[in-house]
Amino acid sequence: MELFVFVCAAAMVLAGALGVVLRSNPVHAALSLVLTLFGIAVMFVSQQAEFLAAVQVVVYAGAIVVLFLFVIMLLGVDRAENLKTEPLGIQRPLAIVLSLGFVALLVATILQGRDSLNMRGDGLSTAANGDHDANIRQIARSIFSDYVVAFEVTSVLLIVAVVGTVVLARKRKSD
Repeated sequence: MELFVFVCAAAMVLAGALGVVLRSNPVHAALSLVLTLFGIAVMFVSQQAEFLAAVQVVVYAGAIVVLFLFVIMLLGVDRAENLKTEPLGIQRPLAIVLSLGFVALLVATILQGRDSLNMRGDGLSTAANGDHDANIRQIARSIFSDYVVAFEVTSVLLIVAVVGTVVLARKRKSD
């Protein structure tokens, strides 16, 4: 039975991944991404990781894909634009300055927190000692100390994905 579930989930993941890459309509590609994320959630359930499956469905299939679809719909993929004309002449230099500022802020944050990168958490404590927020504080300390680089890289990756969606969704107006 486990092999059958794995084969079905793997087929869902592969079909969805191929749909993301091969579909020309960005809305259909985003819906194929949902299929891929649901397949991964099924794999989590088969490994008795129900919490990760729920997070996979709620956060990724729910929030992130809805964000992508919102950006695609907001752009209006049905109308073409002339990419040579810019509505605001200052937007490219301003984008460069802002991106350099964000990179400098990210580097400063990593340099300031590099001492805490070497610390390891003591593990999650139970709420038996009466402190009901201990687990939340330890998870936050772990995310923002041990895994701060991975956390920041993930946030940058999501921003790049949204910008990529915007660029891919724009249609060029034929001259």
